Amino acid sequence: MVPDLSNGITVDCMRAITVREPGGPDVLEWTEVQDPSPGRGEVLIDVAASAVNRADLLQRQGLYPPPKGASEIIGLECSGTIAEIGEGVTGWNVGDEVCALLAGGGYAEKVVVPAPQLLPVPKGVDLVTAASLPEVACTVWSNVVMDGRLKLGETFLVHGGAGGIGTHAIQVAKALGATVAVTAGSDERLQKCAELGADITVNYKTQDFVAEVKQADVVLDNMGASYLSRNIDVLAPDGRLMIIGMQGGVKGELPIGKLLAKRASVMGTGLRGRSVENKGAIVAQVREHLWPLVESGAVKPVVGQVVPMSDAAEAHRLLESSTVFGKVLLKRER
Repeated sequence: MVPDLSNGITVDCMRAITVREPGGPDVLEWTEVQDPSPGRGEVLIDVAASAVNRADLLQRQGLYPPPKGASEIIGLECSGTIAEIGEGVTGWNVGDEVCALLAGGGYAEKVVVPAPQLLPVPKGVDLVTAASLPEVACTVWSNVVMDGRLKLGETFLVHGGAGGIGTHAIQVAKALGATVAVTAGSDERLQKCAELGADITVNYKTQDFVAEVKQADVVLDNMGASYLSRNIDVLAPDGRLMIIGMQGGVKGELPIGKLLAKRASVMGTGLRGRSVENKGAIVAQVREHLWPLVESGAVKPVVGQVVPMSDAAEAHRLLESSTVFGKVLLKRER
């Protein structure tokens, strides 16, 4: 408890990572902030771990503000234990171990989350590791399966196969019976992708993915503008290009003639800004269809490094270096 000098009362506080000002990793600080409190339809989670995503790096730089009403604290997923339940929440109890999809707030000791965005920790996965799953699981399932409609026997191409999204997508597509192609920046990283199930591996520094893959029914792309034309080239007839990132720029030229000739579609999607109802529908699909694959071991969490939450700056440096295979986690210190 600390005094609130504005009105003379005391408020409960927790520790969280705050952003001193937009900038590099060193602007991240482990400081005291006021405890969140669950409203109707929400639960309070005592956080065990969070995970670092590319969107977090943009938010730190002031380039990706949270949606209206969301926490200003960085962090799009977490795991932990339910500490308090708001009015109207059913199906969950204080003490349940969960992981959650967040609009923000994960880099903290506590976070409030709408109940529809909760997932039980999968059997066989420890509580800290579970923090690596919600964002990648919901991103991959909604893009590759729900919108991309990947089917048995089709070819799937994921760019950035060695990252958090890529390592998860490889396994999901393989479990669905697809031929899986990936791009990555080194032979060592590609070998690890192959061990996860990738059938076709492409070193984007020395190879052309269009020539190597030839045709893909679904492409999951994190690059945006710089890959747009070649992604259309590699699409099979009736192919689906799912764009989820802009690491290669925000403006590109769309070859409409090729798109029409292939009857192909291009879809840009984001997860963070969706409504609670929309996110809840994705979470429900993940729980029903993907969680059994995780619990059976067909899809495994891939964690490259675990860093103390108070040292989030180092975790951001690691992700920016593109040297970690899989996810970078932030573990809360007790």
